[in-house]
Amino acid sequence: MSNHLLFAVENHVATLTINRPERRNAISLEMISLFHHHLDQAQADPTIKVLCLSAAGSHVFCAGADLGAELLDAEKTGPSGPEKYAALLKRMLVFPKPTVAKVNAPCLAGGLGLMLACDIIIASEAAFFQTPEINVGIFPYMVGALLAQNVPWKTTLDMALTGKKIAAQEAERLGLVSRCVKPEQLDQEVDKVLTGLCQKSPLGLKMGKEAFMHMKEMPVNEGLDYLCQALLSAVKTKDAREGMLAFLQKRSPKFTGE
Repeated sequence: MSNHLLFAVENHVATLTINRPERRNAISLEMISLFHHHLDQAQADPTIKVLCLSAAGSHVFCAGADLGAELLDAEKTGPSGPEKYAALLKRMLVFPKPTVAKVNAPCLAGGLGLMLACDIIIASEAAFFQTPEINVGIFPYMVGALLAQNVPWKTTLDMALTGKKIAAQEAERLGLVSRCVKPEQLDQEVDKVLTGLCQKSPLGLKMGKEAFMHMKEMPVNEGLDYLCQALLSAVKTKDAREGMLAFLQKRSPKFTGE
């Protein structure tokens, strides 16, 4: 394996760093394979509570697919590059541990898909967001599926049809990112969020995320019934009992993931 994607663990946080700054952090087949490998590691390791996606360099978070490589080659045997990319996005969306994207620079095309597959997105004001695929004769197909779930439909079409750039502050207003901060505050803000997530019940986070992903496409009445049953299951866990007892006793909870 190459070093297209770095993996490090510290203080219960696994950090995946896109590491192709010389290629504008473009997505390669090797990178997709490494994503799955490291997601396996992070999922299996009970000491890892949160996953953070970041990028090397300061010019581009991720420019999308490497158009000079074999990622978009539809003539190869076996799963195509786009199919492998789609499978990665689907896996990231339902990853059982919280995922946080730390976006320090412009995020484009397929990079936008990786970002949107994360639960929380914290962006620098120096970043902007764009689906420029139409400029090379391609529509942002798979990225558009995630984009349409996060911003208004007309915004999705505007970005997809024109390739327009969305500044970080506008992206926050639209719901494309969770929050944007000044560049010098990005590290501190991300660390604060990661630390906070590590203090939560890992089982509570896992069960809640799974329930919300299942509920997302349900009609509201069906969703309420489903989440009611999910809550009844959650309150039976040791972590939930510990959390409620700690609240009543005015102390910090000691979660065990049970």
